[in-house]
Formats: sequence, structure tokens, C-alpha cells
Amino acid sequence: MAETTTLAPVMRMQNLDKVYPNGTEALRQLYLDVYPGEFVSLLGPSGCGKSTALKIAAGLAEHTAGRIQRPGEDEINGVRAKAGDIGFVFQEPNLMPWLSVFDNVYLPLKLSGVSRKDAGGDVAAILDTVGLGGFHESYPRELSGGMKMRVSIARALVTRPRLLLMDEPFAALDEITRNKLSQDLLQLWKKTQSTVIFVTHSVFESVYLSNRIVVMAARPGRIIGEIAIDEPYPRDASFRLSPVYSEHCRNVSGLLARAMES
Repeated sequence: MAETTTLAPVMRMQNLDKVYPNGTEALRQLYLDVYPGEFVSLLGPSGCGKSTALKIAAGLAEHTAGRIQRPGEDEINGVRAKAGDIGFVFQEPNLMPWLSVFDNVYLPLKLSGVSRKDAGGDVAAILDTVGLGGFHESYPRELSGGMKMRVSIARALVTRPRLLLMDEPFAALDEITRNKLSQDLLQLWKKTQSTVIFVTHSVFESVYLSNRIVVMAARPGRIIGEIAIDEPYPRDASFRLSPVYSEHCRNVSGLLARAMES
């Protein structure tokens, strides 16, 4: 993990509120700094504002009060983030069914004005990285659920974002596929050197993936604590069976229980 004392955060939320027009208070006084190279999980019960915070981080939703600084932004000088500085992986793959795997991944580059020819090398490289090198011309209907999610991750990574936001991307998958993709995601994270914010409901998933877990409570959504997972990478199946993994899971479960009672 990066040294938070010497590096500026990739993303900073300060005193962030989100209130919907009907008066529902989704977030209250959210403070969160995420530093280069971190893998941070947002964990909490349904309705605690995890996905809302992630969408605000991505610029897909507006906050009501407070400040946020995203990769490449400088609020003082009015500099805004560049397209591609942030990648987003949704709960569903959201692939275009009429496009091939290659063209689904190429889409963000196309929207940025990069020609298909010029993008070819980058698209091919990221498909190789996610294990889909032989599926360039396949269509979403021909892929399994796990493969579709790999395409979605490749699409988010093809712009080489400084910050990768992931909103429960493995929630709809079976446990075997989910565990395999979690392991693959850690390899991708190390290879691409991205900074990741990962939303999940799963204590076990958060402990396996993260070097920091931020726990949120609901009504209104707020952070009640965080736990560092200071265990070395790479992590594999043996880590899930280790006593230290079980201990971390107990500690995180205890904090999550407090969140659900708050």
C-alpha cells in the first residue's frame, strides 16, 4: 500500500452530503481519502449509501454539500478530470449485445476519438490481460456470466484509469466464479497499478481483496470505522484458509454488526 503520509490522495471526499429531493438523506458528512495504489472496499448494509458514494466519486451523481476532488481535478484552479482518468465497473456487465467483445472494450476509446486502428493494440492487450485473448470476435450472448464481467472490467481498464470504481461486480455470480475473478482482479490490480474502490456486501470478499476496509452505516449513510488488512500480496486460496484471514473476518464482522445497529 502507498504511504499515505507522503503522497497526495487520488480521490478526496470532505464533509460530503447527499440529500434527495424527497428529503431522503443518503449521505452525511462523508470523509474519505484514497491514496495511490490502495485497494479500498466500501462495506455496509443495503441502503447505507455505498453505491451513491461511488457514483458521486465517478461524477455520475451530484453531492448536495461538501467537496470532492477526483483524479486530475483541481477545484482551486478550475481544472477538471480528463476522460479516462476514472474507470467504472457496474453490478451488471451492461455490454452492447450487437457489438463484439473487441468493440465493447473499444467503446470508451471510440468515444474519446481514438480510431479503431490506433486502439487495436491497447484493446488486444487488455483482453489478453483479462484472459479473453481468443474471444475478440465473440458476442455477449456467447459468453458466460464470468466472461461478460471480464469484458466489463477490460472496458473500464482500457483507458488506463488512475482510479477504478467497482460497484459489486461479482454479486450475481456463483461462488466458484466469484472467487476466481477475485483472484484475477488482484493480479490485474498489481499489473495495472490502478487505485481501486470496491463496493461489496461481503465481509469475506472485502478481507480477501482489500488493504483497507471502510465500513458504512445507514440512515443516513456515514462511515463508522475502518480496518486495515496488512497482509502481503499476492493472496491465493491458502489465504482464505489461514487463521489470520479468519481473524480479520471476525473483526470486520464485528464492526459491520455495529453498523447495522447504528
